[in-house]
Amino acid sequence: MKYKAIISDLDGTLLNSEHKISDYTKTVIKSIIDSGVKFFIATGRHHTDVLAIKKVLDLDSIMITSNGARVHDEKNKEILARDLPLSISREIIDLKLNEEIHVNLFAGDNWYTEKEAQWTKEFHTESGFTYTLADFKDLKDTKITKFFYLHENPKIMKKLEKKINELYPNQLNVTMSLPVCLEIMAKNVSKGTAIIEVLKLENIKIEETIAFGDGLNDLEMLGLVGKGFIMGNGSPTLKETLPNLEVIGNNTNDGVAKKLKEIFKI
Repeated sequence: MKYKAIISDLDGTLLNSEHKISDYTKTVIKSIIDSGVKFFIATGRHHTDVLAIKKVLDLDSIMITSNGARVHDEKNKEILARDLPLSISREIIDLKLNEEIHVNLFAGDNWYTEKEAQWTKEFHTESGFTYTLADFKDLKDTKITKFFYLHENPKIMKKLEKKINELYPNQLNVTMSLPVCLEIMAKNVSKGTAIIEVLKLENIKIEETIAFGDGLNDLEMLGLVGKGFIMGNGSPTLKETLPNLEVIGNNTNDGVAKKLKEIFKI
């Protein structure tokens, strides 16, 4: 099979432990792009945040962000936007939670949170994209792209995941991008559904694509494409759910780039 497109997650996948792209990975990706293969980013990150990474890779391609809730074209113009229903987002804002859980949301061009969390900024050193402090009660009439919750204890995150699913059965996409990060999007929003739309625009067949990911927010994407690869450092649950997929090297040692070099023989 001659693959025409590569789709890659960022954190835990293409980015190393310092949340950066190594020189080796940049070189490999450039060689593949120069050969005519498309390279798409598909991430839970905000689209503004991803622009810096796109520039580092010198990409001229469509960008899938917020786990598929946003898609921007080659010129960074928004071509797809799927927000949470206002009726539900208003209720989620009012939920009583463990006070130690760090609550965040994306809305339009902004990332909002109600309290400081300096450690989250280490993910965004290259882009400089950061949050704005806000009272979420003032955002009840704002269209919200996604909520995401952070806590260092995965058990607390699992309890929250169960609570949200019980409150809104089959009404949302609730996923764990990391054991310590729970994300909430509108129903039917995922990297997979966004990829279907993107491939139609690019006139590329699903079987002509490969994808790389490490978290449960990559589940739909990896199960959809012609060939999916799970990072060695990926979620054990993801590996168990997609047992037929190949597990490759870790993000800390250029696992994606090494597999691409093997596949495309560059």
